Amino acid sequence: MDDGTIDRRMALAREWDGLLDKVREMEGLADFLRPPRMETLLPAAEGGPVVIVNVSERRCDALIVRSGGVTPCELPDLSLADVTARTEHYLGVLRDAEQADIRAAEAATPVNGESPRNAAQRQRDADQKVSAAYERVDTMLTGLQEWMWDTIAEPVLDKLGIGCPVGPLSSWPRIWWCPTGLLTLLPLHTAGYHQERGSGRTVLDRAVSSYTPTLRALLEARRPGVADRGLDRLLVVDVPDLPGLNPIDNAAERTALFDAFPEHCRTVLDTFEATPSAVQNELPLHRWVHFSCHGDQDLADPSHGGLRLRDGVLTVESVATQRLRGDFAGLSACKTAVGGVDLPDEAITLAAALHYTGYRHVVAALWAVDNSASAEIFSSLYRAIAADGRIEADRAPRVLHEIIRRMRDRHPDWPHRWTAFAHTGP
Repeated sequence: MDDGTIDRRMALAREWDGLLDKVREMEGLADFLRPPRMETLLPAAEGGPVVIVNVSERRCDALIVRSGGVTPCELPDLSLADVTARTEHYLGVLRDAEQADIRAAEAATPVNGESPRNAAQRQRDADQKVSAAYERVDTMLTGLQEWMWDTIAEPVLDKLGIGCPVGPLSSWPRIWWCPTGLLTLLPLHTAGYHQERGSGRTVLDRAVSSYTPTLRALLEARRPGVADRGLDRLLVVDVPDLPGLNPIDNAAERTALFDAFPEHCRTVLDTFEATPSAVQNELPLHRWVHFSCHGDQDLADPSHGGLRLRDGVLTVESVATQRLRGDFAGLSACKTAVGGVDLPDEAITLAAALHYTGYRHVVAALWAVDNSASAEIFSSLYRAIAADGRIEADRAPRVLHEIIRRMRDRHPDWPHRWTAFAHTGP
C-alpha cells in the first residue's frame, strides 16, 4: 500500500469521525452507532423483570433485568450440550407429528378404484399413526417442561422471590423471557411439573409470562403510540383451506371477532382476495389484525417462512420491510413463532417481525397446533378482550395466561394442546 493510499484512508477515517460527532450532537441521536447504554434499556423492565437466558460452552447464566439494575443468576445445571440435544429431539418429534398429520390428510383423498372398505381402513391406519405421534409429543413435552423447570425456571423464580401468588390474576407478577441461542425455540413459559397438581412447581402457577426478542424491542413497545382513529379497524386474513393442507375450522374465532366488530369496523380478506401484496397493502391501515391461515417456517432460512396465502407466502422478510402502527396481531397459524436453527439469536419469526414493525402485542403459535385447541384459545381470547369495535390489547397477556391454565388443568397430560401459544410484547 503506497503512502497516498494510507493518507487517503486516514483522511476518510477523520471525516467519518467528524460526521459521527455532528450526528451525535443532534437531539435524540447521542448514541448513534454506539452500543445502547444500560440506563437507557432498564426502563424496559418497569412492568416486571426481564430474564435474559445466556447459553455458552463455558457456563450458562440468567441476567435478571429490573428497572434498578441487573442481577446475575447462575444456572449450574444448564449446559449447551443439553440444550442442543433437547432442542434437536423437540424439533424431531414435532416434525414427525406434523408429517403424520399431512399423511392423514392425504389418506382422506379418495383413490380411483379403491373400495370404501379399503379407504376406511387406510384412513383408520393414518389416524392411529397421528394419535401415536402426538402421544410421543406429549411425552417429549412433559420431559422438556420438567427439565426447563429444574435448570432454568426454578432457579430464576427463586432468585426473584416469586412463589405461588395469592389473589386475583390481575395482581400476579409479570415476567418477560428473553432466551438466546436454541432456547429461543423452546416454550419456557410452560416450564414445570404440570402433572403434580397443586405443587406450584410450574411457571404457569407463579407468574404471567411474555416474551421479548430484545430489551430494546420491549422498550419501544412500552412507549405509547400516536393515536390515529382512522386506524381503528380490524383486518381479518381468512385463508383456512388450501390444496394439500388440512382445512382450518375457524368458525369460533370468526364468530367472536365478528360479534365484537361490526361490519363497518372490519376488513376481511378471504381465500380469493388474500394475496401477499393485498395483505401488505392493508396492514398499515388497521390497528388490529387476525390471521387465520396456514403458516410455515424454514428453519435453515427463517426469513422466508411465513403465512401461506392464495398465490404465495407472506414472508417474514416482506413484513419486516414495513413500518406499522398496530396494537395487536393474532396469528392462528402454525409455527409463526418458530425461528431458525442456524441463527437462533436473531429471533427471525413472523411474530417477532410483526412486533418489530409496530404491533405492540402479538399472540402466536410455536409449532403446528391442534386445530380445535387454536380455535378455543383465540375465540376465548377475543370474547374477553374484544368488544364494541376495539381490542383491549394490554389485557391479552393475562387473559391468554388464564386460558392456557384452564386448558392445562383439564388436560395436564396433553401438553401439545396448550403449550404452543405464546405472547410477545409489553
